[in-house]
Amino acid sequence: MSFTVEERGNPNSLSYRAFFKNAEGKYVSPFHDIPMYADESQNIFHVVVEVPRWTNAKLEIATKEPLNPVKQDVKKGKLRYVANIFPHKGYIWNYGAIPQTWEDPTHKDTHTGFFGDNDPIDVCEIGSKVCSRGEVIKVKVLGILAMIDEGETDWKVIAINVEDPEANDFNNISDVKRLKPGYLESTVDWFKMYKVPDGKPENEFAFNGEFKDKDFAIEIIKSTHDFWKALISQKINPGELNCKNTTVSDSDISYHCSVDEAKAVVSGTSPLGKEEPIPSSVDKWFYFERK
Repeated sequence: MSFTVEERGNPNSLSYRAFFKNAEGKYVSPFHDIPMYADESQNIFHVVVEVPRWTNAKLEIATKEPLNPVKQDVKKGKLRYVANIFPHKGYIWNYGAIPQTWEDPTHKDTHTGFFGDNDPIDVCEIGSKVCSRGEVIKVKVLGILAMIDEGETDWKVIAINVEDPEANDFNNISDVKRLKPGYLESTVDWFKMYKVPDGKPENEFAFNGEFKDKDFAIEIIKSTHDFWKALISQKINPGELNCKNTTVSDSDISYHCSVDEAKAVVSGTSPLGKEEPIPSSVDKWFYFERK
């Protein structure tokens, strides 16, 4: 199963969108149509890469737009870039999400005591390859971190691309501790501090910031898949989420998006244009004392 990206608008601008197509050339939603599993028998999951490693633009699946393209997050009318907090530069992993998962904002997590963040579950892919924006990869899950972001549960799955040269060496979170010393500590530091330059407090974590292992992580992912299934089957009010899809809800008129409707959504956006420059301020480094 393969997927391609059709870019629209001007990269690094408010108009930019990345739409997804399956192997048949049919437009699909990366939130709803791409299967969660790449190989269920082996617990291999699909991940939609939103942000390539070392970059700063906060790109994400647009859960409230038709076909849920990847776009850059906007705050107060401006494109959002994550700050560089010394010694980090941009995102320190390939960052993305597992399709067909959803952290239900009406469900209080029994582990954290906080409700979900209304998004697909996040993934930090730790392999040696820098992935491309919109790339759909297959990953082995290694562990998970429970972040509390402004009072919401925001799980961070640690995984590795099965096609990465290092993949055979990593099978659980203990392998990351052993083979990439300091990486997990830096991951906690990154998530703790990344909003501080915006004047926000440090993020907190359940389990005292300790990573849970592969089996725990897979159970959490499965639970978010169950929440997504309840969402897509209309057992839960979607609120502002756009649940239109082209392959899952064929018999459901309210959520099914026809081929013509999907084409109209994409043609209603601007053609791919010139890449806009990234502001020089994005390269600034911030320095903070760790508490």
